[in-house]
Amino acid sequence: MAIDASMCLYQFLIAVRQSDGQQLTSEDGETTSHLLGMFYRTIRLVENNIKPVYVFDGKPPVLKGGELEKRLLRREEAQKQMEDIKDTGSVAEVMKFEKRLVRVSREQNDEAKKLLDLMGIPYVEAPCEAEAQCAELATGGKVYAAASEDMDTLCYEPPFLLRHLTFSEARKMPIDQITYSEAIEGLGLSKEAFIDMCILLGCDYCETIKGVGPVTAYKLIKEHGSLDKIVEWIESNPEKTKYKVPENWPYDEARQLFMKPEVTKASEITLKWKEPDVDGLIEYMVKQKGFSEDRIRSGAEKLKKGLKGGVQGRLDGFFTVVKKSPTKEDNSKKRKDNSKSKATKKRK
Repeated sequence: MAIDASMCLYQFLIAVRQSDGQQLTSEDGETTSHLLGMFYRTIRLVENNIKPVYVFDGKPPVLKGGELEKRLLRREEAQKQMEDIKDTGSVAEVMKFEKRLVRVSREQNDEAKKLLDLMGIPYVEAPCEAEAQCAELATGGKVYAAASEDMDTLCYEPPFLLRHLTFSEARKMPIDQITYSEAIEGLGLSKEAFIDMCILLGCDYCETIKGVGPVTAYKLIKEHGSLDKIVEWIESNPEKTKYKVPENWPYDEARQLFMKPEVTKASEITLKWKEPDVDGLIEYMVKQKGFSEDRIRSGAEKLKKGLKGGVQGRLDGFFTVVKKSPTKEDNSKKRKDNSKSKATKKRK
């Protein structure tokens, strides 16, 4: 499975906490929640016969700058609100705002990559968006599916998209598998129309048309066929519609990012799962980061056991062949074949 690493690290930084709600830290005060989450979640996947490959984000598209700026403003607002209630608010209220301030730093990404190297788990550094690279690995047959909570991933045509794969067991969320071909067929849309509908529903690259929700977006795409014609209809009928197209709306540029994403071709990528470097894990996770040696050694043994089979070469290796029970037609055909065989032998 190709897994969006940045999404995982963000989840770990929010969810992996001490009993008082604070993030885990080493003796020198460095955050380690992301390392603990990555270590144990990966072991859990391997124990369930899943060989993960993590994909890290590269540089964001220029068009994503607006979304990143909005996220920064939201964090600044959360910081201000947290400062306002720091002395008067409850612990739960302060923690709520603190979690909104969480972001994955470059150093934390590098630490996660180092941990994966020591665990023997492959990772890929995408040239741009991680979810696009996950989809490319799945489409190219390097992995079975792309795993991400970002529904934009479907716009890149992965054969399968898995959601909730990396959720905590405590949340008891079932893993959803979305089959791209069935989704497109069920909606009755082409790839281009599906992407246009997703842009209408909201993506990281441009704002939406105010008042257009899921039902209306699908209805407009089915009626007009494309965003270009929807925009033309809205702008030429201002008295007949309540919708207004945002000024300088870069929907076509967003469409091109989905149609022609910047990725490394799957054929150029080699994935290899190796035995964990136990000594290296002890040095890094125990001596440097302060984790329990017994737990790290135990986890390493589980990895060894789960990964000893090496790389899975064929997708059918994930499945067990089930013998089909013979039907009446099968039995009838078998009797006829046996009769023909006996008659042939008698003539001889």
